[in-house]
Amino acid sequence: MEDFQIVKLYWARNELAITESDRKYGRMLRQLSYSCLSSHQDAEECVNDTWLDAWNAMPPQRPTHLGAFLAKITRRISIDRFRRDHRQKRGGLGAITEELTDCIPDSSPTPADAYENKRLTQAINRFLSKLPDERRVMFVQRYFYAAPISQIARELNLSESNVKVTLLRLREALRQELGKEDLL
Repeated sequence: MEDFQIVKLYWARNELAITESDRKYGRMLRQLSYSCLSSHQDAEECVNDTWLDAWNAMPPQRPTHLGAFLAKITRRISIDRFRRDHRQKRGGLGAITEELTDCIPDSSPTPADAYENKRLTQAINRFLSKLPDERRVMFVQRYFYAAPISQIARELNLSESNVKVTLLRLREALRQELGKEDLL
């Protein structure tokens, strides 16, 4: 079933929307959540929470890219779960986000920082838009989907060391770009 048809089902409050969403995107969302949490049970719970959030978001939202919309929800839920469950622990998602700490400044959750967060988002999007497709995919796979280095290497038909070095260079390039825009 096409995305627009599934979105119509959500808008019509037809429970088949969840069944079709799970059939089309469930595996991807479970993998995304598992990459953050390293627990199949927790990943399953996060994906189930995704269906509820999607159900509550449509209407009024009408996403044109349902997979990206659902992935964003799943990622947010999974990260929130990770933070709640691992407040003092390191590893997994913590190690991935730690890789970017030199590139992205700390942000406090005050409303005054909303403008700076938007500038940061726009700067990162500009940075990504300048990258060749393979590097952009690598960056997004690692830092949005929390994919393991081994999986990225396998999918892009590269060695793990090549992926590690490329990600290191991409982080350095991002740090320099953000520095030029006075965002560090």
